Amino acid sequence: MPPNYSARLQRLKEEGLYRQLRIVEETAPGKVTLEGREALLLCSNNYLGLAGHPALKIAAQRAVAQWGTSSGASRLVSGSMALHEELEERIAAFKGTEAALAFNSGYAANTGIIGALTGRGDMIFSDKLNHASIVDGARLSTATLIRYPHNDPTALRRLLESHPTKGIRLIITDGVFSMDGDIARLRELVSLKNEFNALLMVDDAHGVGILGESGRGSVELCRVLEEVEIQMGTLGKGLGSFGAYVATSRDIVEWLINNARSFIFSTSLPPAVVAASLAALNIVDSSEGLELRRRLADNSHFFRESLRASGFDTLGSATQIVPLLVGDAKKTMAFSRLLLERGIFVQGIRPPTVPKGTSRLRCTLMAPHSRQDLVQAVKTISEVGKELGVVNRHG
Repeated sequence: MPPNYSARLQRLKEEGLYRQLRIVEETAPGKVTLEGREALLLCSNNYLGLAGHPALKIAAQRAVAQWGTSSGASRLVSGSMALHEELEERIAAFKGTEAALAFNSGYAANTGIIGALTGRGDMIFSDKLNHASIVDGARLSTATLIRYPHNDPTALRRLLESHPTKGIRLIITDGVFSMDGDIARLRELVSLKNEFNALLMVDDAHGVGILGESGRGSVELCRVLEEVEIQMGTLGKGLGSFGAYVATSRDIVEWLINNARSFIFSTSLPPAVVAASLAALNIVDSSEGLELRRRLADNSHFFRESLRASGFDTLGSATQIVPLLVGDAKKTMAFSRLLLERGIFVQGIRPPTVPKGTSRLRCTLMAPHSRQDLVQAVKTISEVGKELGVVNRHG
């Protein structure tokens, strides 16, 4: 008999694990209308607010006027445009690498890169809290996957010592961990990859445009910009556009063009997206970008420290991603629902995205958030947290 999906969905609802789509409409920077009411947006990765920036809109419109709405094919067929090459040259210059290659999403980039660079007989050493796309890419590659304890270079060293191989060793980490908001210990990972003759790949999806003096990401913040062989990042978070890239050596880019299945077998990014991404990089490199990063850092520090002072466990966050640990999945969703009723839109994160017993609200800050809105948000979140017993009433 075929599976009873109705019964399976009911079990998800009973366990607090049911997911559903919400239709949102952004009405002002950092805010949305949702289910007929305006709410403060605390669950967007549009960290700098660039998705609504006039420069990106104009660039996208001009690209449509010149190039149309689609490339019409994969890059290796007929879908490789001058715009794609311009974006890749711009990314390589931005990241200080020989070359870069654009992908259609972060998921496509990670599965394509990992699968092309490793295979049977190779070993992948991956942080246990790495994004699901890294895990899936490692599984698809047929290489041996070894997951090391989160942000623990000492444990990684022991694993590297106890797993000799004649094949490739690839160490992979998020630069900023997407559910905890902490930063990888990249200097120590660079030392290990040098000692053990490994490759190091950093997924900086949540760091690019945000971290470092010039927004080059966690690799710049940790001062290892020139020491990481493979830098992956996305265009759809801090850069306010869509898609992803890898910045690396020219040889690796050529290898990926010939072997990365998610690149080879996908229609390329549409012209409007590519043009918007170029405009975003120009903003990040400007005085405006510097000011946006400063405002985001200030907002993140205020929000994170205020909620810590209120008694919340923020799981070691040091960035614009501020998780509030709840634990129970049902209580997490009740928390999210009550906040929405009081004008704050923030999503509950539950298994399998995070381990059982660590469900949390994943709050994300934006540069456009006003201090007045954040003060009110901290007050409301603290009140609901006390009502639900997430924090002590006297905290």
